[in-house]
Amino acid sequence: MLSPLVIDTFLLDYHLGHVLLLAFVASLFGAAPLKSQKLIAAVVMGFGAIFLMAPFRTMPATFILFGIGLAVVGPLLWTTADS
Repeated sequence: MLSPLVIDTFLLDYHLGHVLLLAFVASLFGAAPLKSQKLIAAVVMGFGAIFLMAPFRTMPATFILFGIGLAVVGPLLWTTADS
């Protein structure tokens, strides 16, 4: 069994931006086998909104800029999607 100190020292290197990025990549991998461009666009738009609504003090500005990019690219993917 791992001691709480080992777990705590491992988790101190990560913040909310890393967790959201991991969830974004995992959801993209989960939606990819369905081959639906609109679903991928919805995931991109949703995570763009989540990155923008997350508290600014819990992650660096890089992840907020990434959220702005996702919020811009998501609707473009939606409008160009076939299915």
